[in-house]
Amino acid sequence: MALRRWLTLFAAVVLTATTLTFTSPAHAAGATTGFKAVDITGDGGVVLKANVIAPSAAGRHPTVILPASWGLNDLEYVAQAKILAGRGYVVVSYTPRGWWLSGGEIDTAGPKDMADLSRVIDWTIANTAADPARIGAAGVSYGAGISLLGAAHDSRIRAVGVMSGWTDLVYSLYADSTRHRQSSGLLELAAQIVGRPSADLTDRMADFNAGRDVAQVMTWAKARSAATYLDAINANNPAVLIANGWGDTFFPPNQMVDFYAGLTTPKRLELRPGDHAIAELTGVLGLPNEVWTSLYAWLDQHLAGTGTTPANPVRLKPLNASAESWPTWAAQTSTTRRYGLGKIRGLDGTGLLGGAVSSGWTKKLPTDADTVANGGITLITNGAAAITGMQPRIWLPFVDRGRAGVWAAERPSSAQRIRGIPKLHLELSGTAAEGTVVAYLYDLDVIGNAKLITHAPVSWLNGPAGARSVDVRMPAANYDLPAGHSLTLVVDTVDPLYYDENKPGDSVTVGGGSYLDVPLR
Repeated sequence: MALRRWLTLFAAVVLTATTLTFTSPAHAAGATTGFKAVDITGDGGVVLKANVIAPSAAGRHPTVILPASWGLNDLEYVAQAKILAGRGYVVVSYTPRGWWLSGGEIDTAGPKDMADLSRVIDWTIANTAADPARIGAAGVSYGAGISLLGAAHDSRIRAVGVMSGWTDLVYSLYADSTRHRQSSGLLELAAQIVGRPSADLTDRMADFNAGRDVAQVMTWAKARSAATYLDAINANNPAVLIANGWGDTFFPPNQMVDFYAGLTTPKRLELRPGDHAIAELTGVLGLPNEVWTSLYAWLDQHLAGTGTTPANPVRLKPLNASAESWPTWAAQTSTTRRYGLGKIRGLDGTGLLGGAVSSGWTKKLPTDADTVANGGITLITNGAAAITGMQPRIWLPFVDRGRAGVWAAERPSSAQRIRGIPKLHLELSGTAAEGTVVAYLYDLDVIGNAKLITHAPVSWLNGPAGARSVDVRMPAANYDLPAGHSLTLVVDTVDPLYYDENKPGDSVTVGGGSYLDVPLR
């Protein structure tokens, strides 16, 4: 408890100092009431720590509820709350149950958290100048997930800002049947340090880490996924802004694309370079930030009724090109090219990626041997790439051909614009009943430097040993492959980001009939 109090005080000093320095970009800030710390009674009498700030002007105002991120508290949004209040919004930030000085135990966006959000809205309407007809909810990460789920359970929420949130927690934990190791481990560590995990959360995480009771963990995660309540969200018809990172290792972007496609509400999708919550970070510190600026415009349009957002609702910032906007997600892709995987050549141990899908070749991979090809370290690798503009890279000759399969495409004479979700189909033989392979898509220059475009693991958890086909939708990518560079695929069996299902000393063989489908513009 002493550690929690010290960290709370430290965060208050830092964030309060920040708000004294920075104001909203390109917007004249109005007078506000200043911050007031309050206690809000949540579901079952649990006390939620919160703060409120509002415009000084008389009358009812549009309102934004900001649940804090996983591991943080209501002080997280002090800078943005001040900016939003200056723009005319009542802002209530609160610490979800089980975290820091709020009561109760962590519910992981479960039914108690949904009831708490509704109690916060009740309190806000009763105790502030909030307009009951103009309530919004927004947040980063955990706060984003609670806000979006809340829009399914409380029809008073008319606008939602989902920044680095999730829509499918099952996919986040088990994408392509592979357990995401580092990201879940960091979430669990944060809960142990500054939270009070419920027995339910502790049991589910123990099951997840042990690879047992998968169906039970998935049922628990599904109940905490906005995708499960898509019909209810569509029926309530809130305006939904989704902003995420291409390299989010906690909540990979394909789930956002799928959820966005199913929304029939007013909606907007924005994807940018970076890992989890990196794109929003400078905004949390009170600095000008394009994600938060998009949120301002979204709230102004759908709550305040004073602004508009761009006509094209899909805004995509490629990894190495200028930002683009499209009327739909599908509009960015004009064609899909199939690259067959070919026979491995003896000279350099590299096969051809391209041409017709072929047969009559194999490549054996050991199941307990890693290579230099990997997805990096969660938060750090893709986070640094977003800040520096330098993607994760390897020198391809260092990839041990005895441990990995490598296939390189012919070098095109003009740039190729990768736009969408690459899909990999692998024909495997000699497999155990359970196993994992990991695929990496690289941009290879003429001297062997390979920049990571996207990657994904895929596992199989049942069925007989022997031959099998596996398909994986790699995380969405927007990338311009320069002229003279080779699109290159590496497949191995180990990546520290993930738990693998391989047995030591075994092998898996990739063979003819395998191919890669790449969406192009």
